[in-house]
Amino acid sequence: MFPFTMKATVRRILNDDYKPVAPGTPGSTQPSDAQLLDAYSTAVSGAAEKVSPSVVHVEVAHPKTSEGPRGGSGSGFVFTPDGFVLTNSHVVNRASTIHVTLLDGRRLAADLVGDDPDSDIAVIRIGAPDLVAAELGDSAALKVGQVAIAIGSPYGFQYTVTAGVVSAMGRSLRAASGRMIDNVIQTDAALNPGNSGGPLVNSRGQVIGVNTAVILPAQGICFAIAVNTAKFVAARLMRDGRIVRARLGIAGMNVPIQRKVVRFHRLVAETGVMVSTVESGSAAEKAGIRANDIVVAFGEHPVTSIDVLHKLLSEEHADVKTPVTILRGVEKLVIEVTPEYPR
Repeated sequence: MFPFTMKATVRRILNDDYKPVAPGTPGSTQPSDAQLLDAYSTAVSGAAEKVSPSVVHVEVAHPKTSEGPRGGSGSGFVFTPDGFVLTNSHVVNRASTIHVTLLDGRRLAADLVGDDPDSDIAVIRIGAPDLVAAELGDSAALKVGQVAIAIGSPYGFQYTVTAGVVSAMGRSLRAASGRMIDNVIQTDAALNPGNSGGPLVNSRGQVIGVNTAVILPAQGICFAIAVNTAKFVAARLMRDGRIVRARLGIAGMNVPIQRKVVRFHRLVAETGVMVSTVESGSAAEKAGIRANDIVVAFGEHPVTSIDVLHKLLSEEHADVKTPVTILRGVEKLVIEVTPEYPR
């Protein structure tokens, strides 16, 4: 049975006395295109305004070579009130001097706290009063299609804003060190040389990623390191100045697991890490792990995401035989793997 209001509407249509109301006009409950565009513009400008005091332009100088002095530049953002700045490893790696310029024009010398080429994340530090720290979000909560806003200094043009959407999640990207970076965010927010290290933020101005790369021949295919990965790496760099990982030698992506499989095998979570590639000669290949296997546990710890697996692959697990639980089709297997130190 139709509710009364629905029956009244149908009656009006049948009686030909129903005239639709255009969006945006009095009596309409739907916003017009102009109102939607205004709302989008307000969201983008508001997010950019919120995070802009935290964004910095990074300039580096490298040791002199036979060809003379070399330099470069990129972007970064303050993420603690006491002056710690996140940027890309490839921006500051092997730099002899580092300077940052704040939005208010202050130019400051920076010290390298630590950098991790394997994740393309680095932490530098500046000393200055009245710093504004960016709010770090949760990349695990991202959805494809949501607004993504990139801020940085492409080609030295300080504080440039571009906007798009999260195009895909769970991508893999090869770092300069040769290691695969997993759980990378793909976006169509335009990036250019100099954007590297700047923040990718959501519509609330929360950092969801660290901009890192663009495929030059492509249109609108850009990448950012997920902020949850950056949080973990930054914490280790601030504590130890470096990060050493045990290596399995796989690249993977977060995937859901069918509920009937979860119930049958009594798994504690409905997500795992599906192996996309296995490196030749790696610990994973030697142990018999294959592409399309889904890793659900490392030792006694459930593996619900790539970020969790990265945290478990710590230095103390290197050269230590560890049981890894995988799903191969509908079968659950436990394989003994000996993660290796980076060579």
